[in-house]
Amino acid sequence: MSDSGFVHRRADVWTALAAAAATALAAWAVAGGTVGPVERAVFRFVNGWPDSLRPVLYVFQLLGVLGTPLVVAAVALVLRRWRLALGLVLLVPAKLLVEKEVLKALVRRERPGTTIPGADLRDVPSAGPSFPSGHAIIAFGIVVLLAPYLRHRWQLLLVIALAVLNSVARVYLGAHAPLDVVGGALAGITIGALLNFGLGVPPGCGRARRRTR
Repeated sequence: MSDSGFVHRRADVWTALAAAAATALAAWAVAGGTVGPVERAVFRFVNGWPDSLRPVLYVFQLLGVLGTPLVVAAVALVLRRWRLALGLVLLVPAKLLVEKEVLKALVRRERPGTTIPGADLRDVPSAGPSFPSGHAIIAFGIVVLLAPYLRHRWQLLLVIALAVLNSVARVYLGAHAPLDVVGGALAGITIGALLNFGLGVPPGCGRARRRTR
């Protein structure tokens, strides 16, 4: 089906505002550069999972690389979802801007290899800016962009689960502390909602999912 009759939802604006506020709160929480005891405990729990999980979780963390939105955009083009494809392409520069020019310019927290003694690092850097997780920005940005186009609830739950597993994988590998991926996820939701509002989404999206309850 070709794209036509798209709408600009106020809900996307409210979603973006709420997610941006939550991102700011997460940034404030880590602004001191340290990892608190609760966050450290969560990190150690996930990071301490068996090495046998490494191959599977390594694959899940690839869902957050910069090329992923472009691959999904190519599929959207094949399906003639032009606005979705454009949103996915725009997610890449938006992610780089928000991550590097805004959040990492305001907040300086090092990776777990520097801030958490004894962190198990699995082929990830031991130092460098850690907040926010760029992988989480990409993964959750894709979720928000795809959501209006998914006809069934199970499809939405699947893409959310993949995004969550991506973030869990980044903590497991030792690349990020938990609030890094939370902040990245919230930033990704902000970007995705703004792109949905700016480009428009199919009218009545979500009705099919409600019928499949």
